[in-house]
Amino acid sequence: MSASSQAATNNLEAFWMPFTANRQFKQAPRMFVSAKDMHYTTADGRQVLDGTAGLWCCNAGHSRPKVVEAVQKQIAELDYAPAFQMGHPKAFELAARLAAMMPSPLDHVFFTNSGSESVDTALKIALAYQRAIGQGTRTRLIGRERGYHGVGFGGISVGGIVSNRKTFGTMLTGVDHMRHTHDPERNAFSRGMPENGAEYAEELIRIIQLHDPSTIAAVIVEPVAGSTGVLIPPKGYLERLREICSQHGILLIFDEVITGFGRLGSPFATDFFGVTPDLVTTAKGLTSGVVPMGAVFCTSDIYHTFMTGPEHMIELFHGYTYSAHPLACAAALATLDTYDEEGLLTRAADLAQYWEDGLHSLKDCPNVIDIRNLGLIGAIELTPIAGEPTKRAFSAFLKAYDDGLLIRTTGDIIALSPPLIISKEQIDELFGKLRSVLNAID
Repeated sequence: MSASSQAATNNLEAFWMPFTANRQFKQAPRMFVSAKDMHYTTADGRQVLDGTAGLWCCNAGHSRPKVVEAVQKQIAELDYAPAFQMGHPKAFELAARLAAMMPSPLDHVFFTNSGSESVDTALKIALAYQRAIGQGTRTRLIGRERGYHGVGFGGISVGGIVSNRKTFGTMLTGVDHMRHTHDPERNAFSRGMPENGAEYAEELIRIIQLHDPSTIAAVIVEPVAGSTGVLIPPKGYLERLREICSQHGILLIFDEVITGFGRLGSPFATDFFGVTPDLVTTAKGLTSGVVPMGAVFCTSDIYHTFMTGPEHMIELFHGYTYSAHPLACAAALATLDTYDEEGLLTRAADLAQYWEDGLHSLKDCPNVIDIRNLGLIGAIELTPIAGEPTKRAFSAFLKAYDDGLLIRTTGDIIALSPPLIISKEQIDELFGKLRSVLNAID
């Protein structure tokens, strides 16, 4: 490496890192240089057990041979093809495969490049659909407090995490929010879905009565709220949201960027909960994080509503330069093959009880005030340090990294979502390391 290249590599200042305490990081960098299966390797040669599937995305683990080979082959064959008025075979193959995985009538797919783009796409489709069926007064979008729907202006508008919203102005107009479902007084340390809280769905009725249903286009929720700290839906809650939306002509959007592709022990949360929305946003696990890609599923009714007018006219004025990128399609197809061959889309169902028992065994650790779980997702909520919110969990994050474990924190909540290939022995290792971390931090 040349001296100039070495200087550029060692200069950490130029990169403004996302969702990162930049000054803290650049004083003591944490660098990954390679990854394989369940582990990252650091710049100083240590192995770090991946307790978060990268960033909720590496569901099949790291550097899986079939995916690596597919991407290498694809870039030599067709590096890029435009998706506007052109196509390439893998885009259609992937869309058909994905549509076959979803319950009917969710059988059409629009490709994006991220969860944020998937959300904005779904919101735009919902608004355009209502207009197309003569319901152009339906322009209002309903999200939920503590919801996370990416970082586009649409996503942060319907999202409900304060820090993601407060510095970015008024955002989209005509947006309202339901109450979140977190109820620690009644549901702390619930195993799986909480017994209490289905009535929080009735909050949607209040909003409908406030604005009138003729003004509301869509409701968007995460089936399991992930980035806010793993909020599990109460029993009956999602079913009631579906009933209310259907009754009032409102589209229901499930944001499955986290829950999609096996995280709960079924291909999608719509399968797990038995609730079928009108639109589903996905990303992350679609390619196991290898190449950025997202996909929005919609019903046949929504799709065919747009397929009118002169055949030479564009039906939806929306899309991205990198929609259905050849490398992303190749990665996604190979990821789906890996999921199928190893039974990964349902493997979390086999491990869920073992995972739950290991997670809840940490109840007696210092400062633990709640534990939540579903499928291969877990959260440990800690008592905040007075006057220093987020510091206790961040201290746990740093200590875990030093001890060879990658966790994720949001506020004073530790979130866990390991690759679906995790073994029971590795689950034991993960919770053993985490117990030591929780016992060591102040």
